[in-house]
Amino acid sequence: MEFPQREKTINPTHDIKLFAGRAHQKLADEIAQYLGTSVGPMIIKNFADGEIYVQVQQSIRGDDVFIIQPLSNPVNENLMELLIMIDAFKRASAKSITAVIPYYGYARQDRKTSGREAITAKLVADLLTTAGASRILAMDLHTGQIQGFFNILVDHIYATPVLTDYIKKLNIPAEKLVAVSPDTGGVQRTRVFAKQLDCPLAIVDKRRDKHNEAIADHIIGDVKNKICVLVDDMIDTAGTICEASKLLLREGAEKVYVCAAHGILSGPAIQRLEDAPVEEVIITNSIPLDREVSSKFTQLSIAPILGEAISRIHDNESVSSLFGFEKEYKSY
Repeated sequence: MEFPQREKTINPTHDIKLFAGRAHQKLADEIAQYLGTSVGPMIIKNFADGEIYVQVQQSIRGDDVFIIQPLSNPVNENLMELLIMIDAFKRASAKSITAVIPYYGYARQDRKTSGREAITAKLVADLLTTAGASRILAMDLHTGQIQGFFNILVDHIYATPVLTDYIKKLNIPAEKLVAVSPDTGGVQRTRVFAKQLDCPLAIVDKRRDKHNEAIADHIIGDVKNKICVLVDDMIDTAGTICEASKLLLREGAEKVYVCAAHGILSGPAIQRLEDAPVEEVIITNSIPLDREVSSKFTQLSIAPILGEAISRIHDNESVSSLFGFEKEYKSY
């Protein structure tokens, strides 16, 4: 995808240094290719008892360091690895340390919904800050207010341009297309999506009985004889998406596509989506696919967006303006 033109600046004093944990080396390599650099050398290994060892293999004194590490499965291992990497760079005298987190784990526990629960989204923010991160670059946080849990800088970017560009290339007739939010909580996200596609918006009203279990009740909006694009920030066990797709078809939808920034795809998710009445499941590579999937799944690269954001942070340029329509994301 293309970004608005800007005048690039050169910072000869402090070089950009890109590093990656073991969570998603392929994405790190793609980002490095976009930036015209390479991923820096590190030793990361586990001791016999499972403890993580990290050693940086080059001098990064006075440099801007960017560490790429999604907090995906195994989330606890990847989180601890990121914290240890941050600590290593801090002790190696990096000028700044930006944790590039394509998928921010523990984000769904962002408030107390019952008594005696933890707010882990805040806890993770505290851990990253205490470890020594100077800045966070995150994509499609589950809720935007997570940015307020940090006492350091947070750049929140979105996969929407990548997803909408792909949908446009499907050449769905404009009068047929409808963007659908699978729940009321995702309405603002879907509204931005609908505006980019210049199409109407519909909402699936659902209730959640248990963790990872959702029941779709009814549709708000017109989907009869329409081609629906279900828009969500993540697909975990796929219960919400599959229930919503079935309801849309019962209400007269012609076809259903699924779009999500993060394909967590836990447990039965892949099989559920294979069996679900959806044409295509479109996700990004914020999380690596660790299993074989059919041609029903399409994974789009977010490396250009992350690479451009990293470049702009390093050059002290605006990150939000790379989308060209940042006002639409005000409450997203």
